[in-house]
Amino acid sequence: MRDTSSDDRIDHEVVIVGAGVCGIYALHQMVEHGVDATVLEAGEDLGGTWFWNRYPGARFDSESVTYGYSFSRELLAEWDWKERFSGQPENLRYLNHVADKFDLRRHMQFGVTVERAVWSEAESVWHLHLDDGRNLSCRFLLLAIGLLSAPTRPRYEGMDRFAGESFHTYDWPEGVDLTGKRVGVVGTGATAVQLIPVIAQQVGELTVFQRRPNWCAPLNNGPISPEEMAEVKTRYDEIFAICATTPGSFIHGPDRRPFFDVPREERVAMWERLYREPGFGIWLANFRDTFMDEAANAELSEFIADKIRERVDDPALAEKLIPKDHGFGVQRVPMETGYYETYNRDNVRLVDLQETPIRRITRTGIETTAESIELDVIVYATGFDAVTGAYDRIDIRGVDGQALKDKWRNGPKTLFGMLTQGFPNLLMPTGPQSASASTNFPRAIELCVEWCTELLTHVRDRGATHVEAAGEAEDAWDQHVRDLYGMMLMRKAQGWFTGYNSNVAGHEQGTIRYLVYNGGTPKYRRLITECAADGYPGISVR
Repeated sequence: MRDTSSDDRIDHEVVIVGAGVCGIYALHQMVEHGVDATVLEAGEDLGGTWFWNRYPGARFDSESVTYGYSFSRELLAEWDWKERFSGQPENLRYLNHVADKFDLRRHMQFGVTVERAVWSEAESVWHLHLDDGRNLSCRFLLLAIGLLSAPTRPRYEGMDRFAGESFHTYDWPEGVDLTGKRVGVVGTGATAVQLIPVIAQQVGELTVFQRRPNWCAPLNNGPISPEEMAEVKTRYDEIFAICATTPGSFIHGPDRRPFFDVPREERVAMWERLYREPGFGIWLANFRDTFMDEAANAELSEFIADKIRERVDDPALAEKLIPKDHGFGVQRVPMETGYYETYNRDNVRLVDLQETPIRRITRTGIETTAESIELDVIVYATGFDAVTGAYDRIDIRGVDGQALKDKWRNGPKTLFGMLTQGFPNLLMPTGPQSASASTNFPRAIELCVEWCTELLTHVRDRGATHVEAAGEAEDAWDQHVRDLYGMMLMRKAQGWFTGYNSNVAGHEQGTIRYLVYNGGTPKYRRLITECAADGYPGISVR
């Protein structure tokens, strides 16, 4: 890619928004190719997810040794992971180490929010307006904004009247002390499942307000010894090769045997083994049919339900913790450490909001239809406006002033999840309908960032200034994504894969948003690689 940093009509050839895992790697690629690029990051420092999510218990749910970048053998050789599923402080140290090692920080601007991005068709330039009053221009705008970076608070009456501390888990305050306090946690999703067992040991009383139970499985975390880490370093090529062959880019691949061809005793024995093993195996190394066949999924779900019943002392409480509206694994499975046993503690109580909904937040706590519960702290573990939410928070205007939010009002339409018609020179390595939205994030990020970099090279080598998805190609990709949903039980779920979030107007139950690519990373890689090899059919370059 030829250097165009001398073009005085623009401030930067490429502006990257976001300094998380994706933004850091995208910047590294730009620097390696000699492209003038800058990163704009709303946070006070880099890290993305691992900068913002500092709640107790925050950690990887994919194996540490599969999460790190693979592009540098030297980096792989010098970094030692300490746990199978690394915690937030270590993850942030890792990303800072990467940025410092490759001297990337000097290209980053922190504490900067992009409020507006407007495409000029006449200039083939993006004009950005920042919250500090500045305006920047760039030839290409690369959005490295996270899938789960737009937190949502619930819409309860009286939230601003609570006299104690209240915050979303995404905005966990530095130095907050919960010791001996009466704490309420609203929500029991993946974040809450990590948080609740940790703070239950610190607080005086913990009240969990459960809106909908989730299927959870044991993380089975543990330390990685120096000897084991040394052995892992000799196998990184093998580990990443395995990730490249599995649908989700994890080390866990599905069992493709027909479910009912395997004797039940053998199925149960496999489940028992997977349940005891670390990580997503019980979800992703399970029978492929459990994702698509109602009867197969029901049998697996009952196995997991029995595990919950074994771990919770109160039978009635155990039933409240077992989902009845969806089967195991049809939405992303929260991984837990002692979550179910936490409800056996004397200082922990579950309030089932399906039985007694929250009426309002009061000055002293939370009022349900049955009682008023006094609290010192309220924690909202109420999730995110997933995948498209961070895009909606920027006023992005394409050809003829069309707003991206309007185009995607009823769900996103993209080509490969990385381009969208009417918004030229806009690249989205972690965009909706891309592999990044449903897989082991860093593995897919490297794939998608590298594809975007190759596309930019193709554009610049031809002296072009304009790249955009063609409408027919975008329509075909959108239909492909929808067809894949039709094969999966997840189409019936109320998780973020289908765009469900009761805190976001228009994203309530009943309207499916086709946000993720369900064809698996190997197929996705083949399709985007073929597109590049064939000269980018379906993509206009001029």
